[in-house]
Amino acid sequence: MTLQSPNHATYDVIIVGGAMMGASTAWFLTDTPDFNGRVLVVERDMTYQTASTTHTNSCMRQQFSTDLNVRISQFAADFVKNLRSYMGGDDRVPDLSIHNFGYMYLADTAAGANDLRASHAVQRAAGAATQLMTREEISVAYPFYNLDDILLGSINLVDEGYWDGSTVFDWWRRSAKARDAEFIENEVVAMTLNKSGDRVQSVTLKSGQEIACGQVVNASGPRAIETAKMAGVGVPVEPRKRFTWVFSAEKPLDRELPLTIDPSGVHVREIGGGTYQCGGHADYDPTVAYDDFTMDHNLWQDHIWPLLAQRIPQFEAIKVTSEWAGHYAYNTFDHNAIVGPHSRVRNFLFLNGFSGHGLQQSPAMGRGLAEFITYGRYKTLDLSPFHFDRIDLDQPLIERAVI
Repeated sequence: MTLQSPNHATYDVIIVGGAMMGASTAWFLTDTPDFNGRVLVVERDMTYQTASTTHTNSCMRQQFSTDLNVRISQFAADFVKNLRSYMGGDDRVPDLSIHNFGYMYLADTAAGANDLRASHAVQRAAGAATQLMTREEISVAYPFYNLDDILLGSINLVDEGYWDGSTVFDWWRRSAKARDAEFIENEVVAMTLNKSGDRVQSVTLKSGQEIACGQVVNASGPRAIETAKMAGVGVPVEPRKRFTWVFSAEKPLDRELPLTIDPSGVHVREIGGGTYQCGGHADYDPTVAYDDFTMDHNLWQDHIWPLLAQRIPQFEAIKVTSEWAGHYAYNTFDHNAIVGPHSRVRNFLFLNGFSGHGLQQSPAMGRGLAEFITYGRYKTLDLSPFHFDRIDLDQPLIERAVI
């Protein structure tokens, strides 16, 4: 790490973590007309080599079990498809689209089918184009599946699929910097609270500087708990390892493959040209060290590939061309985002615990937190159900559609 020093001794907002969530918040703050404060983004590794942002599968979906999560992704879809407009019509900003191969959820039990029906009702009420499909209907549309055990499917071919998250990330940083948001490679190693312990007064950087602050945003991804500890608080977020394999098929499918969520938890999607991407994790899913990105080769051979080939028999003959491990910032409380102020340290703001949904939720989350910082309330989507208070009250907001 090359430690960079900030240009000032005080900032209105210090964002700890400069990956997707931190960059989104910085950009939306600079895009909010009534915000005229000074923003510092502190990122410990500007290569983002191990960031969840870098290891993401870069997909979005509307198929969630809670209305708010559906609407969050609907805004993401609008933002991506209209990126240039959101960026003020800058001709340098590319036109982006969503590769709508859709998500296909498969249920092999009565309980699983009932969950799909309940989520379908939530999604349709929010305006999503989700469709339930019987086994017979799935077989006609996608004859490559083995459906012997499947009772019901759910798919949405509108605003569900792959999008170019890296381009959005790049433009958030470029545009925010152009508007004087400051990004530095450094690390927050301590925080100083006031005497009553209800505000963070300053942060201390690894390079030694102590920087005064108005608000602190915890956008630390899987390291969220470490940042929270500095403010004297806790957060139920931990790193969980997730594996990805890219493979080519000897006999490619004759049509696009939706991002298929098998009842086993294994998921696979289209890339194109006879190439596919598969993800999964072991049944034993512990917290891992922040620097643990070791692949588990036995997992693929003994667990993932057999399940994949059982569901799609044409994938019995495939060749893995690349693979990697990344980390979910996993919310162990209810698998949902933790956003907004701590219940005691009121100027310490969470942007954590997205449990694999972070990339697609980043536009709405950055916008919402910028609104809360500027106005003390949300002006678009009300994100208050995600506030930390629910953890204090032991009132989980369960999101069932976690991959």
